[in-house]
Amino acid sequence: MPEKRPLTIRLCGPRGFCAGVDRAIQIVVLALKKYGAPVYVRHEIVHNRYVVEGLQARGAVFVEELDEIPAEHRDQPVVFSAHGVPKSVPADAQNKNLFYLDATCPLVSKVHKQAMRHQRLGRHVILVGHSGHPEVIGTMGQLPEGAVTLIETIEDAEAYMPVDPDNLGFVTQTTLSVDDTAGIIATLHQRFPALMAPAAESICYATTNRQDAVKAAAPGCDLFLVVGAPNSSNSKRLVEVAERSGASHSMLVQRASDIEWDQVGDISVVGLSAGASAPEIIVDEIIQFFSERYTVSIELAETTIETENFHVMRDLRDVELTSLDMAFVNGSR
Repeated sequence: MPEKRPLTIRLCGPRGFCAGVDRAIQIVVLALKKYGAPVYVRHEIVHNRYVVEGLQARGAVFVEELDEIPAEHRDQPVVFSAHGVPKSVPADAQNKNLFYLDATCPLVSKVHKQAMRHQRLGRHVILVGHSGHPEVIGTMGQLPEGAVTLIETIEDAEAYMPVDPDNLGFVTQTTLSVDDTAGIIATLHQRFPALMAPAAESICYATTNRQDAVKAAAPGCDLFLVVGAPNSSNSKRLVEVAERSGASHSMLVQRASDIEWDQVGDISVVGLSAGASAPEIIVDEIIQFFSERYTVSIELAETTIETENFHVMRDLRDVELTSLDMAFVNGSR
């Protein structure tokens, strides 16, 4: 056997699950323990196929709309995803006499409240975000049609012509690039000096922390891998941040099998992070794959330690959650 070449993996910290994602997955797991299968979930609970398939194997059934729940299962719980839903969805659940558990991330709920506060104070709401993203759909759905304008780019901000420039307030999608959002907000402030910010930052702590860790780790990396799904906004932003911050090449992978080894080339330093909906067990899998091909040393690029923890709703607090219950995403640690 040829001698393995040395490889340094710069492992970002924080990485992977944020408190909101962890809580959402726990809600589905605990609901299955308490009420039994099936537990229905409207849309992907989080943007990660591995997580969704793991929950399906345990008895979760994923649907796009509430109408898909069979009449004979209307007494089983239905969980709303971590991204949040328009007000019309829980109203529809109530009309159908469904028992629902809302797994909306508390930080997304905070953005909803900030948007409603703007409107209550007579402001037209500007939402900085990506069209079609479930979180954006959910936030826009908190207010009447026409009360929110979506701004996606600096070009959108430059072209926007509000009816009343003196009565505007903004919020943002929680998973955006901090740097890109700053440029959009600066453009809006320059054009509309009376624009009011939310009472608290919209971009969540986890998005900011993961981007900061990638910025610290990326310089000098021959390759930077981000574990995450193609429809995960925060994961795609990490790929962009890595290249902007000095990585020679960066890519998004869902599993170790996605790595195209014949295109990796001559590498000595690899950066590794994971989006907020990506499980640690896949990070372990990727490190193991590299260890089979290289003599790996791990270098921790840690910029902060997260201690946030969001509790599940009262309906589920009487059910014990064990490490074994979450081993399918967290591994055996």
